[in-house]
Amino acid sequence: MADTTVTRNENESRYDVHVDGELAGFALYEIDGDRAAFTHTEIFETYQGGGIAGTLAGEALADTASRGLTIVPVCPYIARYLDRHEVEGATVAPPR
Repeated sequence: MADTTVTRNENESRYDVHVDGELAGFALYEIDGDRAAFTHTEIFETYQGGGIAGTLAGEALADTASRGLTIVPVCPYIARYLDRHEVEGATVAPPR
């Protein structure tokens, strides 16, 4: 089984997902006050189809909620994830 980790990369304004130490994808976000707009999610082709995007979204959104930020799902993948999954403590707002 692969070792999958998600980390917040503040220098790049994104959450990175690594599989066995290799970068497998990312979720970009933009902070505006107390809002975190998720703008794009990408999983590299080699890692697609293995549930990596769901792991990335779940952990990134949980971390964002734990920081007290309102989640703004601009990215269609993040919006679908939020429609299908509960994120404890999350406040979600529509894009402006």
